[in-house]
Amino acid sequence: MADTILLIDDDESLRRVTEYNLSEAGFDLITASSGRQGLELFSKSNPVLVITDVKLGDMDGLEVLAAIKRESPETPVIVITAFGSIEMAVKAMHEGAFNFITKPFDRETLKLSCSKAIEFGSLRSQKKQLADEVDRLTGTSGMETANSAMAELLETALKVASSEATVLITGESGTGKEVMARLIHQHSPRKGNPMVAVNCTAIPDNLIESELFGHVKGSFTGAVANRKGRFQTAAHGTLFLDEIGELKMDMQAKLLRATQEREVEPVGSDKTQKVDVRIIAATNKDLQEAVSEGAFREDLYYRLGVIPLHLPPLRERREDIPGLAKHFLKKLDAPRGVRFSDKAMKLLKQYDWPGNIRELQNSVERCLILRKADIIEPEDLNLSKSQGGDTLEIPEIPADGISLEEFEKGLIIKAMQKSNGNRSQAARLLKIPRHVLIYRLEKFKL
Repeated sequence: MADTILLIDDDESLRRVTEYNLSEAGFDLITASSGRQGLELFSKSNPVLVITDVKLGDMDGLEVLAAIKRESPETPVIVITAFGSIEMAVKAMHEGAFNFITKPFDRETLKLSCSKAIEFGSLRSQKKQLADEVDRLTGTSGMETANSAMAELLETALKVASSEATVLITGESGTGKEVMARLIHQHSPRKGNPMVAVNCTAIPDNLIESELFGHVKGSFTGAVANRKGRFQTAAHGTLFLDEIGELKMDMQAKLLRATQEREVEPVGSDKTQKVDVRIIAATNKDLQEAVSEGAFREDLYYRLGVIPLHLPPLRERREDIPGLAKHFLKKLDAPRGVRFSDKAMKLLKQYDWPGNIRELQNSVERCLILRKADIIEPEDLNLSKSQGGDTLEIPEIPADGISLEEFEKGLIIKAMQKSNGNRSQAARLLKIPRHVLIYRLEKFKL
């Protein structure tokens, strides 16, 4: 029914005449004799055009128009009436009607209006698809937020975008670090040029220098031709270095020079090449801790972190979960009418999301495929209820008492285990400042 017109009119004789005339003109129609029936058919059939009378038995045609526009703003609606007035026409157009036609009308007038409305709807649909594809390719969709801290972070990111400053984005895996990098690039003067993303963990150690800086023919086995590195291919654009904390110390030294001087030396060459590129780096590691442990160069850390941006985990911005879940339903082309029940949405908000936004997207995709009905219920989500974040279970105090210090020490040990030894992440889990955690680690000799 993708090319179907929905006709809503409570006058049976006029409905039949209109249906006949439009069918003769080559249109496929479905009809409804009331406003409520029309809205039910609209949700089920997804028509390319709706024609509705103003005077319907059970509700006003303009109410039908408003309801359709709330559900599907892109669908064109033609309003017809035998009681036309300028005031009513203005109101209909204000509500989003494509056209307003007064009865009696000849079939050519209606046919022409239908053809133009369908063509207009098709163009709007193509434009929306193009915008969605741009969103998909740039990865900048879904960055709206209801969380005040995240809103402040986005505001900072947009301010930073217009500059040439190097940016270091930190945060747990799955929090959207590359999405943030693309947002900065798309709002920068460099947006017309490429953003080249490099996952530093995905490239073998013996190839990372060649990948970043390029090589000349014959510089090593397999180098059969000169090859540009990622710095050169990102010329006049942005180079995104993901998982920067995984680079070995020798590559850190070479990256420091490239970052400071904006020049690279291809493998096997004795000549340097100037590069015009903006650098955005990202990591899920605590680089300050890595610096203190001698695993990351301090000078490179400060060179990369001119503008530090820390993305909070999803469990710290639970108010964004409903919007993100709906965004992913839309992104995954969920059928109209598919939505989360109130109980399912409550469970989504309570879950801790250790995999953050990436895990949420995967969960939405999974339940969209496996759902039993259009209304997604808690059992469709397959989430562990024990991970709920709205309640905290406090153990009973035994008759002989409990050691507060031992209880605190136990919580710290669990937080360190859950964060794989990352002190910053453990501090966030315990909702205390990092320096307080370090003090208590020393106090308990952990």
